[in-house]
Amino acid sequence: MTLTDRQRAEAARLLREAEHHAAPVEPLSAALPGLDLTDAYAVQRDNIARRLSDGATIVGHKVGLTSAAMRRLLGVDEPDFGHLLDDMVHRDGAAVLAAHYCAPRVEPEICFRLARPLRGPGVTTRDVLAATESVAPALEIVDSRIRDWRITLVDTVADNASSAGLVCGSWTPMEYAPDLAAVTADLYVNGDHVASGSGKEVLGHPAAAVAWLANTLAAFGTGLDAGHVVLPGAMTTAPFVGAGQKAEARFGALGSVSVSFV
Repeated sequence: MTLTDRQRAEAARLLREAEHHAAPVEPLSAALPGLDLTDAYAVQRDNIARRLSDGATIVGHKVGLTSAAMRRLLGVDEPDFGHLLDDMVHRDGAAVLAAHYCAPRVEPEICFRLARPLRGPGVTTRDVLAATESVAPALEIVDSRIRDWRITLVDTVADNASSAGLVCGSWTPMEYAPDLAAVTADLYVNGDHVASGSGKEVLGHPAAAVAWLANTLAAFGTGLDAGHVVLPGAMTTAPFVGAGQKAEARFGALGSVSVSFV
């Protein structure tokens, strides 16, 4: 770590207040030039610990930066991860308050629900598929508590990988699931088609992103638990959304999922 305990605590406080007031702050990477990836994950863990002490529960994790285009944009060569909490979960078709977010976007993803724990290192794509109970079409609501999304890798990592919400459709048991790499997603906003993509966009296979996560968490002395869910990464671009808009993602045989912003 390159920051002092006081600097890390201040970074965590800034992000908490930005989220609480839906009022973004300037990039942490500019205010704290020494902020490195180890510091950023420490800031993330600090804020997650505070939310847990306030009564929230971890229900899973999300993986970000799984598309080659996004990694090139931020100049990094691997994904990042954040935590999913129970107070971030919305039912399919829910109406959520746009004012609760700073600058929300939506991403279509294939959500995994685990039947067995996964502990790295050495977890493979095959291990992930064998440990998965079911999959579902999902929309991740991503939001940056950094002003105008002017993020570097350390900014988004500290900010819980820019995660803000999860909406899942119906679950399909793995024995009936299609080839996840071949699943396509079409994203609509207010009925207008805005993006398309496939499972191959996510590190070649969505389960590969889950394997990366399990192996990466091993370095933090933890892993993925049975019953937890994992968002492996976006299959398309992530358009901005706001009040009065409905986002819907259609995943072919896997089904569809939607959320409205009011």
